[in-house]
Amino acid sequence: MTNRLSVQLDAFRYPDGTVALSDIRLEIGRGEFTGILGSNGSGKTTLLKVMDGLIKEYAGRVLLDGEEVRKLHPRDIYRKMGLVFQNPDDQLFAHTVFEDAAFGPRNMGLDEPEVAARVERALASVEMAEYAGKGIHNLSYGQKKRVCIAGLLAMGHEILLLDEPTAGLDPMGEYRMMEFLTRLNRDNGVTIVMATHSVDLVPLFLHRLHILSKGRIVRGGVPEEVFTAPAELESVKLRLPHIAELIWRLKHEEKLPFQRLPLTIGEARRELVEMMEREAGR
Repeated sequence: MTNRLSVQLDAFRYPDGTVALSDIRLEIGRGEFTGILGSNGSGKTTLLKVMDGLIKEYAGRVLLDGEEVRKLHPRDIYRKMGLVFQNPDDQLFAHTVFEDAAFGPRNMGLDEPEVAARVERALASVEMAEYAGKGIHNLSYGQKKRVCIAGLLAMGHEILLLDEPTAGLDPMGEYRMMEFLTRLNRDNGVTIVMATHSVDLVPLFLHRLHILSKGRIVRGGVPEEVFTAPAELESVKLRLPHIAELIWRLKHEEKLPFQRLPLTIGEARRELVEMMEREAGR
C-alpha cells in the first residue's frame, strides 16, 4: 500500500490551550483529489501542517504509507509528500526558476545530471519549462505557485498538500489552476489534498470533499453528498455553489419540480431540459 495518508487526530491545542483541531478522521487513497473545505479560521492550514509533519504536538496519529509521520525523518517525508503554502513568496527564495526547483533535489544528495533531469521533468509537468532561466521576481502570481509545485515534484513527491492554491488569482487564473491540478492528478497520478473556501470550483474538479468547521470535520463524501441545503452550509459559514443555490430556491420557493440538486452549469442545463420535457409530456 503506497502513497496513502491516514489521519486519526484526537486533538491539537495551541500553546494557550485553545483547541484548534479535534476528532479528525481522514483516509486519503492513492491518486485521489480531495478537498478540505472551510471558511477562514476553520483550521485548514493547521490541519495541512499536521499532515505534513510540521506540527507534531498533537494527540492521535498521522500515517504515511502506514508509518507514523512524527517518527519519520523529514527527508523521508519529503521524498513522498510536500506542502505548498498559500503565498508562494513564502516558499520561493532562489533567483531563477531552475535554481528554486533544484534546491530540494540537491539537498537530497543527488548528482547534478539527476537534479537537472528531475527539474526538467517537473517544470514540464507544471508547464513552466520555458521559464527555467527566468527570474522569480518576473513571474506572475499563478506562475510562482506552479514553480512551488515543481520544486516538490522534483523531489519525487507523489502527495501534494495545497493551501488555497487559487487564492490571489483572478477568475480565469483560478480555473486554469484547477485544470492544471486536475491534469497533474489524472495524468501524473499525483495525490492531491487541497484546502480551499472556493465552493464554486469544488464540484467541477474534486473527487471527495470534507467540510472543516471550528477544527472539526462536520461532513464528508462526494460533492453531491456534501452540498445539500443552504442552511446547513450557512451554519459553517459557507454557501452552496451559485448554480446549486439558484436551483434549490427555484425548487423550494417557486415549487418547480426539480428532481435533484445540480452543482454545475452543465448539470443544471440537463436538469432544466429534463424538467421541461416532463412538464411538456403531461
